[in-house]
Amino acid sequence: MRICMPTGTKEGLKAKVYGHFGSAPYFTVCDSRTLECEIIDNGDLAHEHGMCNPLKAVGNARPDAVVVGGIGMGAIRGLNAAGIKVYIVADATVETAIAAINSGKLKQADAASACGRHGQHGCH
Repeated sequence: MRICMPTGTKEGLKAKVYGHFGSAPYFTVCDSRTLECEIIDNGDLAHEHGMCNPLKAVGNARPDAVVVGGIGMGAIRGLNAAGIKVYIVADATVETAIAAINSGKLKQADAASACGRHGQHGCH
């Protein structure tokens, strides 16, 4: 499975999962079996608050899932409509987030876990 995580650095597996999907500088996209990662720039970083285009943000990464610290409902809907599952993780590195998703321990994002504004649910 290809898993995409917003990150603030280009540290691969050691990067911390960023607190909010749309405002992350980078996305680290990893294969959940091989742990091979690629790092891409956020293609929609300059969007206005609440106007994130999640598919533009991840570019051609084509992930099966996104694991985030925080994300708005519009981005969840956009990703889900494209067949991409969204999971929430708290205070994790890319490596520990992959381990959590592989073990089935992560909760899928829903309206209750979505950010209504920055500063909510750990969102930046």
